[in-house]
Amino acid sequence: MYNAKLKLTRYFCAFKNMETKKLKPIIGITIGDFNGIGPEIILKTLADIEITKFFTPVIYGSVKLLNKYRKLLQLSEEHPFQFISDINHVVDKKINVFNCWQEDFEPEPGKITEQAGKCAFLSLKTATEHLKKGSIAGMVTAPINKKNIQRPDFNFIGHTEYLQAEFNAPDVLMFMVSENLKVAVVSMHVPVSKVVGDITKEKIEGKLNLMLQSLKKDFGISKPKIAVLGLNPHAGDSGAIGTEDKDIIKPLIENFKNKGEIVMGPFPADGFFAAESYRKFDAVLAMYHDQGLTPFKMLAFDDGVNFTAGLKAIRTSPDHGTAYDIAGKGIANENSFREAVFLVLSIIKNRGF
Repeated sequence: MYNAKLKLTRYFCAFKNMETKKLKPIIGITIGDFNGIGPEIILKTLADIEITKFFTPVIYGSVKLLNKYRKLLQLSEEHPFQFISDINHVVDKKINVFNCWQEDFEPEPGKITEQAGKCAFLSLKTATEHLKKGSIAGMVTAPINKKNIQRPDFNFIGHTEYLQAEFNAPDVLMFMVSENLKVAVVSMHVPVSKVVGDITKEKIEGKLNLMLQSLKKDFGISKPKIAVLGLNPHAGDSGAIGTEDKDIIKPLIENFKNKGEIVMGPFPADGFFAAESYRKFDAVLAMYHDQGLTPFKMLAFDDGVNFTAGLKAIRTSPDHGTAYDIAGKGIANENSFREAVFLVLSIIKNRGF
């Protein structure tokens, strides 16, 4: 069971050395679709002002809109927002808000509106520009509506693809992270009908290399142990149910073993998770989206985080969507978002901030 207070205390202890630094990391927070639960989980995460001892938050959104959400959700207004119009004028130990638009929009929780899509993009675009310049040390993105955000400047399936293009990264890894489980996928946001064609030797090899690099650099694991799942039922059953596991995945795993890496598999996905075999490994590479994310969300929905590995910059997000059905009701769970903030700090620390 997730214990937010216990985890908060533990993270405060883990990052206490950051409090003594003259310059704490500045973390950018995008507002996402403001008619979803983004504003609520952001405000709840930052409600304990003690959290600003370890980093300086900058919300990319609108002071007016956030104040309206505070009133709507009956959240404390004890700590007023610090409005800034220049990222170089961030105020320490304050919740800074960088206004990304001037219009005074009314929140319409649970509704899909053109204004919310436009503002989600402006928030993400501005924060990404600051991340690329190094003005912020990391970025946490609140959920967007992948269809509503589409426009001439954003023709992407989601955050991951947009950031890959913005940072000119040859490849990225959608890495789902929790305390006890780390899962990534080879084929990301691809229709099931096209998954098999998307699973190639080169692509699996690239994702495995990214996973190994990230586990070492971002998570401080010197000799990672990785499990690779099979593509077909029963991992192909020696070729009886498809040959991809036998002809592509297994030889590739042997190549990694010959290089001295601890990579094992391919494992049948159903039995692997049912037997809790994931506990024996530092990370799991699944072949396609639902094969990896369904068990991950079943096992780690409270504290799961989406981390984009393979970027020079650090970006995380909660492992859920806009949740329109509960938006504005004050019942959204902020644990995943809080963990996304903590993970940014942890990676900054591991990278030697």
